[in-house]
Amino acid sequence: MGSIFQFKQFAVDQQDCPMRINTDGVILGAHAYADSPKHILDIGTGTGVIALMLAQRFEQATVTGVEIDELAAHTALENFKASPFVDRLELVNSDIFLWTPAISYDLIVSNPPFYINSLHNPDARRKTAKHTDVTFFEGLLDFVALHLNSTGKLQIIVPVELKDFLVSMAASKGLHLLEELKIRSFDDAEPIRLILSFTKMQGVDFASEGFVIYKDRGQHSEAYRQLLKPFFLAF
Repeated sequence: MGSIFQFKQFAVDQQDCPMRINTDGVILGAHAYADSPKHILDIGTGTGVIALMLAQRFEQATVTGVEIDELAAHTALENFKASPFVDRLELVNSDIFLWTPAISYDLIVSNPPFYINSLHNPDARRKTAKHTDVTFFEGLLDFVALHLNSTGKLQIIVPVELKDFLVSMAASKGLHLLEELKIRSFDDAEPIRLILSFTKMQGVDFASEGFVIYKDRGQHSEAYRQLLKPFFLAF
């Protein structure tokens, strides 16, 4: 399989990226939403695919991708330069815990490493991309609490079992659960992922929705096809 993934409006070179394009990332990129965002931040941008999807969707927004891995950051930057949205994209090669942005954000998204207390990958770069610990999420939420607009959103995709932990920790930082999207492989299956949305606003009504990826083995659901139709050539 080649390293180039062709979308309808842009292409993504995945070479030198420890985490390649995956279902979690494209669902988040197609689903994440804020009202008329002007400044969007993608934490752990990897190939840059989520940032590119958001740049396509929100034509008035500037999108910044932050990536700690130097080779992945270089690849993401080249993907940004090759896209029609290059004038609204920025790449920062940094650890977010060592970076202080000059602005606050209307929308912050992340498809973070989330394997906590599990067998670590022996490849150091994939380990960084896939594995984390409690201190990572605490640092992430501290960063968001500092740099999210008062009416902005954080949207993060994680395994179901991390929900209670993240909701509790977020609340301690002044971030309140606004929405959840329960993602299932099949209609009769248990959720495997959640997109959790947090805001600084208090007293907001909580909303929970479901999303099914496949209607049958090898056949994507109509909801998935419609969500990714603006991006995937196959749809």
